[in-house]
Amino acid sequence: MSDEMRELDGFLEDAFDGQERLSSADLQRRAVASGLSALALTRVDALPEGEYAQDEAAEAVRALEV
Repeated sequence: MSDEMRELDGFLEDAFDGQERLSSADLQRRAVASGLSALALTRVDALPEGEYAQDEAAEAVRALEV
């Protein structure tokens, strides 16, 4: 697993702590606030609009071509 994916997994773990679903906009705001690397932030910014469970968000960021 790449460093970027480990960073994203850690971010998603923290972001979804106590949350069942988050919108892509919520994830983008939390990503900026958490200080993600530029490449990881680009993946979060590229998420299609909608709501995600943690596993759905993880799958979506892995599937993105950035």
